[in-house]
Amino acid sequence: MSAFHPDWLRPAFNVPGVDAVMTTRRGGVSASPFDSMNVRDGLGDEPSAVARNQALLADAIGVPPLYLNQVHGCRVVRLSELDTYGEAPPIEADASVTTERGIACAIQVADCLPVLMAAPGGVAAAHAGWRGLAAGVLEATLAALCEATGCAPAAVEVWLGPCIGARRFEVGDDVRRAFVPEPGAAPGLASAPQTLRFAPLGNGKWLADLPLLARDRLAAAGVVSISGGTWCTVEDASRFFSFRRDRITGRMVAAIWLRG
Repeated sequence: MSAFHPDWLRPAFNVPGVDAVMTTRRGGVSASPFDSMNVRDGLGDEPSAVARNQALLADAIGVPPLYLNQVHGCRVVRLSELDTYGEAPPIEADASVTTERGIACAIQVADCLPVLMAAPGGVAAAHAGWRGLAAGVLEATLAALCEATGCAPAAVEVWLGPCIGARRFEVGDDVRRAFVPEPGAAPGLASAPQTLRFAPLGNGKWLADLPLLARDRLAAAGVVSISGGTWCTVEDASRFFSFRRDRITGRMVAAIWLRG
């Protein structure tokens, strides 16, 4: 096992036996515009560089991260060490849960919100862009983790990673309507708190606060301990990849695992 790059983020969990990391764009071998720690193939980066970056991460954490084929949905899969064997194509899902040592749940992002969860005896990772968030990916991940570990939502700790920030996430009214009910609709989760997460820009445009939307939904689901969500991928070009800012760019990874 090698050391973590000093620029990488290290989420802190109070749950015993849990470790986590999130890469930044620093610490790898890829050339511009994927410089330097791009962990996703198929974007135009040299495959050998991506493979080297993935190996650097796996070596640093000491267990293989299992990458998903993320589709902006809300499917959650339960992983075992067997999923790391062979050359099977990536599992199509936007969140993963495991109660086994020897494997890391991993999410790749470049503006969407990475969410890591820790519970006694299990961990989870979720990819929460606005579509997945509105569809309930965090609630589904939380439910799967609680079912796998037999714990209540209040026992789960959640960390929100870097994503597009509230000053930069310009959206249309279709996004706002995905969270905020129409007048006269029955009250529910997407009501008063989430209405406040959209700042009007005029002409049907809004600035959306993705981390606070996530916090609202997690709190409504019973989570008490929520940290992170303070970094903007768009505004910090030296540290984070951002698809909205650069279009052609790399991906970072947030990973969480149970220590052996």
